[in-house]
Amino acid sequence: MAQRDYYEVLGVDKNASDADISKAYRKLAKKYHPDLNHEPGAEEKYKEVNEAYEVLHDQQKRAQYDQFGQAGVNGQGGFGGAGGAGQYSDFSGFGGFSDIFNDIFGQGGGRQRVDPTAPQRGQDLDYTMTIDFMDAIKGKETDITYTRNEVCSTCNGSGTEKGTHPITCDKCHGSGVMMITRQTPFGVMQQQTTCDKCQGRGVIIEHPCQTCHGQGVVEKKQTLQVKVPAGIDNGQQIRLSGQGEAGKNGGAYGDLYIVFRIRPSKEFTRRGTTIYSEVPISFAQATLGDQIQINTVHGKVSLKIPAGTQPNTRFKLRGQGVPKLNGDGNGDQEVTVNIRIPKKINDKQKEALVDFVKAGGGNISPQEKNFFERLKDKLS
Repeated sequence: MAQRDYYEVLGVDKNASDADISKAYRKLAKKYHPDLNHEPGAEEKYKEVNEAYEVLHDQQKRAQYDQFGQAGVNGQGGFGGAGGAGQYSDFSGFGGFSDIFNDIFGQGGGRQRVDPTAPQRGQDLDYTMTIDFMDAIKGKETDITYTRNEVCSTCNGSGTEKGTHPITCDKCHGSGVMMITRQTPFGVMQQQTTCDKCQGRGVIIEHPCQTCHGQGVVEKKQTLQVKVPAGIDNGQQIRLSGQGEAGKNGGAYGDLYIVFRIRPSKEFTRRGTTIYSEVPISFAQATLGDQIQINTVHGKVSLKIPAGTQPNTRFKLRGQGVPKLNGDGNGDQEVTVNIRIPKKINDKQKEALVDFVKAGGGNISPQEKNFFERLKDKLS
């Protein structure tokens, strides 16, 4: 089979920079490495990618390849020799290969290592608070109690007995990690793992604090007064700075996030800052018009019902909705009127309704209830 052009293998042009070649190699090495890709042909493609990279990343080999093609590298002790084409090299001359390999396996090669003894911020905590509908509208102050890790007051977070100090781990030399070397079919590989002697802390506590047992933190109940902002909605949250878990090695406390759950109202429905409600009115009120009192989340207000109001007409009460969290006024309330039809009327009301129909030029034949219907009314 004819040898593929190395530039084509890596997907770069002949004027590509060394950085472009390395970037292309990283991408393809991750894609075809046999430990990550078990598809047929992946291993052969991985070998081909390595072969191309070994030539093109080396300026001397690349110049020979550009001038003479495959013969320029096969005759120079490259892939035509003992470490010939189709075999893996140990890549000892690759300046960035260990970083690339570590990128593939997520070992953090080439990245800045975190000092395990440096201050680390504590974790954030979540707290779900369930409140009544009107408390969400008007706001309130309430106490909450939750459990968090706090800095041990006995050792001030050091984890050691008074008068003693942690010592640097002699196995990882304070790094908190170890490099394990193993032989694989693809050569020698190094893998970074947490130090099993200090459990990644970088230090060893020979005389642990009796209060926190060397952890530097203790679990305690925390009670806080929380101000629920007026207008808070279901699913929204507020952040209380520094009320989360204690940090490590003198690091700052995390934050506490309070997520709100709102109990529904029997009278009102809310969408955003708008309140929705319904109010029943009589046929006479809808026909003749009226002035009625409406319940809002802020109290009672007067609403004018115009004569001839139709069923399901919606009225807007401006500024009677939910307070806006930014403090810029309130939303609105929308009131839908439902015309209530009475189930029972007396003879005088019936006569008046018949006259009302006749006065409009119409005709009506009122339906009398039968015996069983009248009996049911009496029993009820």
